[in-house]
Amino acid sequence: MLAVVDYDAGNLRSITHGLRLAGVDVVITSDPALVRSATAIVVPGVGAASDTMRNLEQRGLVPAILESIESGKPFLGVCMGMQVLLTYSEEGGLHNCLNVLPGVVSRLPEGVKVPHMGWNQVRHQGNHPLFTGIPSGANFYFVHSFYPNPSSTSDVLALTEHGITFPSVIGQGLVMGTQFHPEKSGNWGLRLLRNFVEICREAA
Repeated sequence: MLAVVDYDAGNLRSITHGLRLAGVDVVITSDPALVRSATAIVVPGVGAASDTMRNLEQRGLVPAILESIESGKPFLGVCMGMQVLLTYSEEGGLHNCLNVLPGVVSRLPEGVKVPHMGWNQVRHQGNHPLFTGIPSGANFYFVHSFYPNPSSTSDVLALTEHGITFPSVIGQGLVMGTQFHPEKSGNWGLRLLRNFVEICREAA
């Protein structure tokens, strides 16, 4: 069973539908016990880092997520669900995040149109199984004003250009995150979700 974490962030139905199309049993939950018992975790999201962390903390989901990651379960963070993997976010001041992947979430620079909204190319950095069957440079759908900046370049799995070149997919081991929304990205997005499900099956 794969758990899609519900912390009042929206976008749950679309990503859950995409995962179910990949043939996996999915539960939408805000129950830490269900998160701990799941074989894999997906944290989607939109909004601000401070609100996201507060909602996760109020529901007791932070320790459940961290324990699951530490135990080696696959994790996929989408947009804000990816950004909170880093150490802290500069959105609205400095806000501590989960610190799973060392680094900072920064605002796109002055002079760059924000939010970065619409289709853009995602260029692979290596041959990660999340990209199986997806060509480097394929288009995915973005909606964001902040971007991840991991401390280690080895945690950067793909890059995208929007005024600057920024990491659009990050990860380490079975922990992965996308700045774009695969659930809004047509066939390539569905393929990425299927690839994540396959990673989960192999890990199990």
